[in-house]
Amino acid sequence: MEYGTGIRLHTGFDDAVARVRDALKDQGFGVLTEIDVQATLKEKLGEDMESYLILGACNPPLAHRALGVDRRIGLLLPCNVVVRADDDTTIVEALDPQIMVGLTGRPELAPVADEAATRLTAALDSLGGDALAK
Repeated sequence: MEYGTGIRLHTGFDDAVARVRDALKDQGFGVLTEIDVQATLKEKLGEDMESYLILGACNPPLAHRALGVDRRIGLLLPCNVVVRADDDTTIVEALDPQIMVGLTGRPELAPVADEAATRLTAALDSLGGDALAK
């Protein structure tokens, strides 16, 4: 089961994070949460790993529409976007919003998921990276 889409950017991690934030903003998403997985695992477990950031992106009008269909949908919000270092490149991945339709069995969420997917795809496309092989 495919549950996300992603691209590879030929740029450093910090530059990629800034560009992703801008691309999300251009598509109407704000970043509500940010989890620095690398720092957390180092602090809590003493484990080292590559730079890895989870951005919890939210488009308020889309979230409002989804919550109007199903109040429990908050369990699947916001749209997670991962930015992670991979050798001398950076990978950016976004969760497929259609997952919320499949998991809930609520077809009336499909239009919201379609629009969220369109906006997330546009954000990734605007970054100009190479599509990841599936």
